[in-house]
Amino acid sequence: MKIDDISAFVAVVRSQSVSAAAETLGLTQSAITRRVQNLEQELGVELLDRSVKPPKPSLMGKQVFEQCGRVLQEVDRLRDLVQVDQAPRGVFRIGVIQTIGDVVLLDTLQNLNRAFDGLHTEVTSGWGSQLVERVANAEIDAAVALFPATKVLPEGLRGRTLGRIELVVVAQKGAMPKRAYKLRDIFGTGWVLNPDGCGFRAGLARALMEQGLSFKINLETFGADLQLGLAASGLGLGLMPLPILERSRHRAQLDIVNVVDFKPVLEIWLVQPLQPGPVRHAIDFFAQAVEQAFAEAPLKAVPKVAAR
Repeated sequence: MKIDDISAFVAVVRSQSVSAAAETLGLTQSAITRRVQNLEQELGVELLDRSVKPPKPSLMGKQVFEQCGRVLQEVDRLRDLVQVDQAPRGVFRIGVIQTIGDVVLLDTLQNLNRAFDGLHTEVTSGWGSQLVERVANAEIDAAVALFPATKVLPEGLRGRTLGRIELVVVAQKGAMPKRAYKLRDIFGTGWVLNPDGCGFRAGLARALMEQGLSFKINLETFGADLQLGLAASGLGLGLMPLPILERSRHRAQLDIVNVVDFKPVLEIWLVQPLQPGPVRHAIDFFAQAVEQAFAEAPLKAVPKVAAR
């Protein structure tokens, strides 16, 4: 039984496609098919139901897939025993939510290249939950995302916090002149937010629902700079991490709205496997850069309100 055959089978099941598995492993589709067939022959059982497209694991195939995943984890740990103290080489795959990436990526990637000249870094963006799932599936080596302090990670992963970020409600300068508001006072104004899937948006939706208030979306769009620009133009309220706001070119056209019953604070999480392997030093380097960047960022909002 060959590790390469096991890897091919696992890749097919995870990607739900022979062609995608071939792309992931850098092989031809025929090579992937041959390796899966070799594993089936070795075990004496059909692992894939080929009567459907794309092929899906059979009942026994599902059980074999779970065991093969554990086998590959143990193989990785075996390699780690001799590689853990070596400088990382090859590909380092890091997942970073855009909120964090906007602050740290440019400088950190340049510093990584200088520190580890044998390393090629690939960056993936997405929602935090998506990135954690990709770490769990060994598609990326680590992820940096924002979660509540109570976040529970899947089995086989560990996390540590690198700092905290306060989220603030922002409005067009002078549009919200009072010194304090409650969600009930402002919910009807509407919001400019990320599309569905964003943790910030989900937290706001829960807070509104708990008070029996409607969730009015004026505009949904990606990109902190665009969202802040739209809020500065009076098209709705924004919800933004304070460090992003303070770095924005739109800061002078925005006020922080003091919402006394909505003060969300999220933790910056680094998520990685229990055994991160030879890229451990690169993960630690990246984590330190994030920690330092946000230690220097504003920690507490000071609302700037118009004179009454």
